[in-house]
Amino acid sequence: MELVRRHRVLCFFVLAYVLAWGAIPWGSFFAPGALIAALVVAGLADGWSGLRDIGARLIRWRVSWVWYALAVAVPLGVHALAVGLNIGAGASAPALDFLSPWYALPLAVGMHIVSPMGGPLMEEPSFRGFAQPELQRTRSRLGATAIMALAISGWHAPLFLMGEFAAHPIGFVTTVAVTFWYAWLFNHASGSSLLTLIAHGAEGGVRITGFWAVGPDLERQNWTYAIVWCLVALVLLVADRHYWVSHSPADTAPRAADRRREPVPVDNA
Repeated sequence: MELVRRHRVLCFFVLAYVLAWGAIPWGSFFAPGALIAALVVAGLADGWSGLRDIGARLIRWRVSWVWYALAVAVPLGVHALAVGLNIGAGASAPALDFLSPWYALPLAVGMHIVSPMGGPLMEEPSFRGFAQPELQRTRSRLGATAIMALAISGWHAPLFLMGEFAAHPIGFVTTVAVTFWYAWLFNHASGSSLLTLIAHGAEGGVRITGFWAVGPDLERQNWTYAIVWCLVALVLLVADRHYWVSHSPADTAPRAADRRREPVPVDNA
């Protein structure tokens, strides 16, 4: 138990990798492994209080409407900008059948958010709701997010190689860049993984492969999409650089479980 308490994030990622990658021999990828790993490590290290922390971040909805708007607008805006740039570079008009009827896009985003086997619901309570705040206790937000970006991209690596999922290898770069956006949103929205869940649902609810058939246009779109997310990450890093190198009181506050384990001072007077 002491090993798990001292190395919570390392134990979490090792278990998340093992569980998710364990399905590869059967041609699949077990996305729920991330959430299972977070619940197991939090439960072992901190008991019920650790599990409550994950749950509390997931239902933390009392944040400014601005963050809800950004959670939806930024991912959809990146999609729209990437498509526009691709058309400007010579791509044919994309297929937009998924926008008909009018509620198709909100429905796709909503279903992507609540899917029990999809990415958002399995990843956000674990990556942002557990690992991100743990890393920020002892590191700057920039350092914590850089570790998260590499670890999460590595966790997704099989998806870039398995034909069943049709993920383009440049998606590794996209995942690194988008991790900085999720971390920025998470911290500005009072540590709410609900907001990053919504953002993740909006980002993944639109399938790039639905715009064009396999060919040069789709290839260019994958690269353009990655470049736009890299530009978003760069803007966040430069424009809000003080945020990335500083700590908030919430980052370094003792956990409830740690406070209970602290020895009670004895008055010998």
